[in-house]
Amino acid sequence: MKRRDALKNLSVWPVAGIALGTVLPLESLTASPATPPPVKRNLFKELGIRTFINAAGTFTAMSGSIMHEEVLDAIRLTAGEFAMIDEVQDKVGAKIAELCHSESAMVTAGCWSALVLGTAGVLTGMDPKKVAQLPVLDGIKSEVLVQKTHNSGYVHALTNTGVKIVEVETPQDVEKAVNEKTAMMWFLNYAGPDGKISDKEWVALGKKLNIPTMIDMAADATPVENLWKFNDMGFDLVCVSGGKGIRGPQSAGILMGKKDLVAAARLNAPPRGGNIGRGMKVNKEEILGMYVALDKFIHLDHVKLWKTWEDRVALMAAAAGKVKGVTTTVTVPPVANRTPTLNIAWDISKVKVTKEEFQLRLRKGEPSIEVMGGKDNSINLTSWNLQPGQEKIVARRLKEELDKASV
Repeated sequence: MKRRDALKNLSVWPVAGIALGTVLPLESLTASPATPPPVKRNLFKELGIRTFINAAGTFTAMSGSIMHEEVLDAIRLTAGEFAMIDEVQDKVGAKIAELCHSESAMVTAGCWSALVLGTAGVLTGMDPKKVAQLPVLDGIKSEVLVQKTHNSGYVHALTNTGVKIVEVETPQDVEKAVNEKTAMMWFLNYAGPDGKISDKEWVALGKKLNIPTMIDMAADATPVENLWKFNDMGFDLVCVSGGKGIRGPQSAGILMGKKDLVAAARLNAPPRGGNIGRGMKVNKEEILGMYVALDKFIHLDHVKLWKTWEDRVALMAAAAGKVKGVTTTVTVPPVANRTPTLNIAWDISKVKVTKEEFQLRLRKGEPSIEVMGGKDNSINLTSWNLQPGQEKIVARRLKEELDKASV
């Protein structure tokens, strides 16, 4: 076929994919409206799950905190590829260690998991026979020293490994209690002010007696300096929640500290089996999401963030304080959950409602709001889990319910 004949005949050939031998109708080439994106499922509504404004705090039962958009992006963007869990832990652990001034780090399945795995690592070292043996401690050190005022329900994380808790109160008690069975000394940060031995003294005793020390600072990521304070202080292991103030995945936590102890903890953890921590899985998305959350949290403008929390609390306090018989007080806890905390109290002769009934009215209202009960006739609120603008909603609802109960 001559070139001019080919060009002449081109005008009558069907359009499309000639080289592939396919024919598309001409109408397929005309513009059509863009297909609307599929409607995303609202599983809360679909399943009838109540959502609420969280003016209570970063409590596990209330799903911790809301992840930053960057954390959600990290989870979404890493969910579509495979990666070896050990390599993800290696690379993320190195970054976390650098950020938090520790020799090594790993992401765990929450702070509880960090406590279990850290204790296991202290007990077993890198001995695979001991790893397989836990929680049976025949031939393994089996005692952990804990101050009497620190001996709360959280010690169950430690006793998961089979250890026995030995209570002490003074430095002299510690020195007397240490023996060939002593494996570790454990410090509960939020109970620090209640004990007779401070965190610094606890670390010094551990070094003097050559006993590893661990601190549980689960919800104590504020002020941000706490994330490296205890590593700098000399604790051998530091355990922290990931899904509270740091706003990482609720099911994640961090274990950081001495390189050999973190390595031993990982030997007791997934992806390995035949160990006490096999069920404490943390997936690659959570590990990477935890790193992104920590990195963002550390680099936030914490002065500005604190001012935001204060402003929100002040607005809610002002609204409630307009009701006769109501008093408001703002305090900051000395250690755990360290954020501006608002207490709203009322004279029961002027505001006829119990704190339990008041909480229930807020919970059943629209929108649902969660607060914590205080002493006597009072409630406690925090603002760090509020989303922008929600403080105005909470302030309005507080005043509405206090007005309704007023005589």
